[in-house]
Amino acid sequence: MRTRAINSQYHVTGQLKAKDMTEVAEAGFAAVICMRPDGEVFFQPKFTEIEAAAKAARLACYYVPVGGAHQPITQAPKLKKILNETEGPVLAFCASGGRCVGLYNLALQAG
Repeated sequence: MRTRAINSQYHVTGQLKAKDMTEVAEAGFAAVICMRPDGEVFFQPKFTEIEAAAKAARLACYYVPVGGAHQPITQAPKLKKILNETEGPVLAFCASGGRCVGLYNLALQAG
């Protein structure tokens, strides 16, 4: 797992799998956010699989998909709320981490 720190509280990475959740927790993250819509590509793990593994690893887990019917402008306030309510560092993921950075920048401007 390769993460990139945007700041001390927000980090991004590419696609995670259920088996990665223990490593995420051991790295000190308090929560994981999936920004990849289910079914975006073949063989992509479903959010429910990741969520179950995250809960087993004692991580908060959120689904804030970006893409398809899920527009960034409607998802930014959701991300802002999660970040405001979460104590400790958060790891957001998508295919590459790119849309996680973009949505973070929108969330900073969200009302």
